Amino acid sequence: MPADPRTAGGHPVTPDGRYFVVRGRLWRMANPALGAEERQQLVNRLMAARRAVGAAKRAHARPAEDAAHDAVDAAKHALGERGPVWWRDGAPDLNRHMIRTTPYAEWFAALGGSEA
Repeated sequence: MPADPRTAGGHPVTPDGRYFVVRGRLWRMANPALGAEERQQLVNRLMAARRAVGAAKRAHARPAEDAAHDAVDAAKHALGERGPVWWRDGAPDLNRHMIRTTPYAEWFAALGGSEA
């Protein structure tokens, strides 16, 4: 892969900024229209919810785990990573699709991506 692609956590980001690629799969990015402070608050909520999932699993507390999973889902919806898409051009949501089956396949191959 070239040294300099747009990245999110070290993963390539599609040219339109909608997805990042992990092991050949597209994952939706957060809504770029969120303000920096709001985005950080939502990320903090997401990370706290993820920690709560882990703690509940370790404690074998199924009701607490379910509540923590709900909190993760709510934070991801608020960030725009789940739920209705945040773009307005009518393009479909390809979240969780394998990149090789999407319009991004050629772009990814040109990066040297072979994570399929």
